[in-house]
Amino acid sequence: MLESLFGNATVEKVLLYLQNYNEGYASEIATTFSISLSVVQKQLKRLEDGGVIVSQPKGRTRLFLWNPRYPFRKELQALLEKSFEFMPESEIKKYYRKRQRPRRTGKPL
Repeated sequence: MLESLFGNATVEKVLLYLQNYNEGYASEIATTFSISLSVVQKQLKRLEDGGVIVSQPKGRTRLFLWNPRYPFRKELQALLEKSFEFMPESEIKKYYRKRQRPRRTGKPL
């Protein structure tokens, strides 16, 4: 949906992921969207170099989150939030609604 604005689909997915979950790490994002890890890392580096996001180490993982000092952060987040309104419900359920607790033992999938 916003691919033409951001230049490619991976950047769009990374930004939508961060908008929805507020933070994330490269392998988690790559697994969610079934994208190559190196492609996701490249886009995260590009966004970090541009000042849109920042990273911080968390254990052995590098966690990415919004840069609170980015001057267009609120506008960008508003645009991403608006795009969720036009996204099909099936896509929202598939990518942006993570299970928060384990499934009950014996419960069928």
